[in-house]
Amino acid sequence: MNKDIECIISPRSIAVVGATNRPGSVGLATFKNLLQAGYQGILYPVNPKSKSVQGVKAYPSLTDVPDDVDLAVIVVPPEIVPSVVEEATRKKVKGCVVITAGFKEVGGQGAELEKRLQVLVRENGTRLVGPNCLGVINTNKGVCMNASFARIMPKPGNIAFISQSGALCTSVLDVAAGRNIGFSKFVSFGNKADVNEIDLLRYLKDDPDTDVILMYIEDITDGREFIEVTRDITLNTGKPILAVKSGRSREGARAAASHTGSLAGSDNTYDAIFLQGGIQRVEGVNELFIYAQAFSKQPLPNGNRVAIITNAGGPGIMATDAAIRHGLSLAVFSEATRERLLENLPATASIHNPVDIIGDATHERYEAAIRDILMDDGVDGAIVILTPQAMTDILETAQIIPHVAKDIQKPILSAFMGMVDVSEGVRYLEEHGIPNYTFPEAAARAMASMVRFSERLRSKGSQKREVWRFSADRKKASGIIKEKLEGKQSYYMPEKDAAEVLRCYGFPLLESRVVRDSSEIDAVIDEIGFPVAMKIASPDIVHKSDVGGVRLKIESLEEARKAFEEIIKNVKKFAPAARVEGILVVQMARDGVEVILGATRDPKFGPMCMFGLGGIFVEALKDVTFRLAPMWELSAENMIRSIKAYKVLRGVRGNPPADIEAIKECIMRLSKMVSEHPEIKELDINPLIVYPEGQGCVVADSRILLSSKER
Repeated sequence: MNKDIECIISPRSIAVVGATNRPGSVGLATFKNLLQAGYQGILYPVNPKSKSVQGVKAYPSLTDVPDDVDLAVIVVPPEIVPSVVEEATRKKVKGCVVITAGFKEVGGQGAELEKRLQVLVRENGTRLVGPNCLGVINTNKGVCMNASFARIMPKPGNIAFISQSGALCTSVLDVAAGRNIGFSKFVSFGNKADVNEIDLLRYLKDDPDTDVILMYIEDITDGREFIEVTRDITLNTGKPILAVKSGRSREGARAAASHTGSLAGSDNTYDAIFLQGGIQRVEGVNELFIYAQAFSKQPLPNGNRVAIITNAGGPGIMATDAAIRHGLSLAVFSEATRERLLENLPATASIHNPVDIIGDATHERYEAAIRDILMDDGVDGAIVILTPQAMTDILETAQIIPHVAKDIQKPILSAFMGMVDVSEGVRYLEEHGIPNYTFPEAAARAMASMVRFSERLRSKGSQKREVWRFSADRKKASGIIKEKLEGKQSYYMPEKDAAEVLRCYGFPLLESRVVRDSSEIDAVIDEIGFPVAMKIASPDIVHKSDVGGVRLKIESLEEARKAFEEIIKNVKKFAPAARVEGILVVQMARDGVEVILGATRDPKFGPMCMFGLGGIFVEALKDVTFRLAPMWELSAENMIRSIKAYKVLRGVRGNPPADIEAIKECIMRLSKMVSEHPEIKELDINPLIVYPEGQGCVVADSRILLSSKER
């Protein structure tokens, strides 16, 4: 456990600096919350103008408190906060929670005040949550701490929630109370002047009260460290992490000299970080709780085969559609299961999945169907749907579901549809560990989320760190990059230069030569052979096709000479200021599947690799995925599997499967290269032409943008 913030999460004594009797004040709300929650430690209100707060003796300052203090909760005006924190360091207070706002979030003087706080705590080893936060809640019965100004003290539970937004926290607490959801820990960490999401995740990793972690974040402090911590949590403790990340629509400001640069917005970076860390990103707070209810109350499924039991055909079909849409499959029952269903259900019932037990179903009929189906080895989990009808005994039906579930370690999610008629049954279900959803589509989404996490855990054995099965000439590549960048802030490496760097890292390249005059064509063709492609070689032209600078499938010397003249003419017309180094004559690759590899450098998190469908339509179709580099081998495999065009790579309509191992190796080579050379700002290999399984791949075109600026 992250012991250095134990003093904040589970303090033995708390001083509330700014505690007051003034109605409507944050100081009063915070102190009353601690009292009313039944805090198990010692409380000290600190206020120089009051002798007592809520009947508890007050002290003029922290240094006047006669005993040791683990935690100082600070609710004083922002300009006073640094002096209070300084006093806390002299008092040897181990931790501080600064609820006060008016710091970095307002800029100017507030930002300067926050820097002073950072210096104080770092120099003295004091840990600090905030400023600008709601506070910290710990429902453990040995602590019972509500060190916040929230209106609600949540009930105990096995879900931890950490949030960068304090205002969102109050809404989350209200929603959770309405859904009968409890929390183990609830932390609003605000501006992250010291304690950040990584510190809190380290703590929660070993917290015995926490089985599920929920997050709301606006940014991540350190992408690489975040990935390592969350991967450790999800794989080695089996605790799922669900996250809401705001700001999907914002894109990082960057020069888009490549396809990768134009496609890589800041949100893609966060998607990559979440994927590599094993975090499931959700769309909003509602979806957060849809999934959290299932994870916190039910066992994980062993597969994606789901059974649907319903007393109404329409909702059963809705659940089926949602299940298939989210990657589940309908379980196929064994002959023995079907025979038992025939015995226990009326002749009008459907014994195939989804199982419709008809609108007049009683709780006995539900019990028989659920038990028979869950006993089937071909079923990994079940969704039980009930629509309120006059013949249906709702509470009795609710009571049989947890009764059946206790003997069978498979997840059961319910959808008792409605609000009023089913309320008594829903209350019983939730009190007895069966998550209920108003509509079956939500239950299907929750089950699919559990399946995804379960699959990740089952693949744990294959999650090995990358093993470099190839050598690379890093020194030579550095020399080429240094030479091209000398005296420049940035340099676009055309294909012939980019190929030299790629060659240092063992990428499969086509034979090529640069010709500066048409008289050189004959000799070059003798070396390379037909067919060839011819392309303009210029550091000023990024997209060669846009200026008529490419000719393909040239089969004769006459065609080659003509292509040379046409390309030069086109470039003079469409890019008259461009520096022309000649025409690149390249061996023509044979046909294959075209994919794109790319890299860009996120200003905060460093190098990112991209993989997707290649060719000229990459920006239009955007069938790409990103990962931070360096990456594990499994990340490269997942990049390949996650694009929509993966089916094309597996072979369609008689075409053989593509050489996916060759693609994976190129991704790993790319990951190594961009990790070792921070000067590579953007890179495209487009297309990488992939041949049938076992036949490899080849780089058909490439470009690299270098930058001498430190990033």
